[in-house]
Amino acid sequence: MTTTTAPKPAFRFHPPLWGAAVALLGLPAIAMLLTNEVNWDGHDFAAFGLILAGFCLAVEAAWHWLDAPRWRLGAVLLTVLVFGTVWVHLAINLFD
Repeated sequence: MTTTTAPKPAFRFHPPLWGAAVALLGLPAIAMLLTNEVNWDGHDFAAFGLILAGFCLAVEAAWHWLDAPRWRLGAVLLTVLVFGTVWVHLAINLFD
């Protein structure tokens, strides 16, 4: 008797996740139009874009490769914590 497992579906991107990341990346640009308190240059947008892309890729990978909902949730929460830690460190140099 042999047991076969169903093949994993092909990797697919989740457009709402990436759309939310693009919208989040656009918020500082809108804030710069409304107030002088926000003053970002190209490097800031590039860094934020790279961090957001890494976050989205990590969430996509967790969603694709982890089957149990609790593992998916744990991986996404860990990704959120890492994202927040990196962003805070870059924004206010927390660990110096």
